[in-house]
Amino acid sequence: MDDLLTEFLTETNESLAVLDVELVHLEQNPNNPSLLNNIFRLVHTIKGTCGFLGLPRLETLAHAAENVLGKFRDGALVVTPEAVTLILATLDRIKQILAELERTEAEPAGNDADLIARLDATAAGKAAPVAAKPAAPPPPAPVAAA
Repeated sequence: MDDLLTEFLTETNESLAVLDVELVHLEQNPNNPSLLNNIFRLVHTIKGTCGFLGLPRLETLAHAAENVLGKFRDGALVVTPEAVTLILATLDRIKQILAELERTEAEPAGNDADLIARLDATAAGKAAPVAAKPAAPPPPAPVAAA
């Protein structure tokens, strides 16, 4: 594996571990500017490195998350548990892509439009569309009395 890619995977996985913890702290302390700055900086670094390495899928996801975090940082959006959960879901997707990148040394094909649409809606101050849920099974048919 290319040394640059190996270093990227190591550093990004370390950053993601820090982000998981920092986002939990953010939910508890939503008005902590140094915490917001650190979270923003880590995501910004991931996005920039993805761009440098030519990893457009990862870059697009990180960019959409960065937009939301930037709005938090600038005070344009209020930190909510739902928004933090959405950022955590984005980090989970990034981890999945990184695992495949580590396994195959190539960014996997895929479509993250669902997640990006939710992030973009949140950044715009709109309620994020909820991911489609499977339909509930129909109620059981009544049993005819014999």
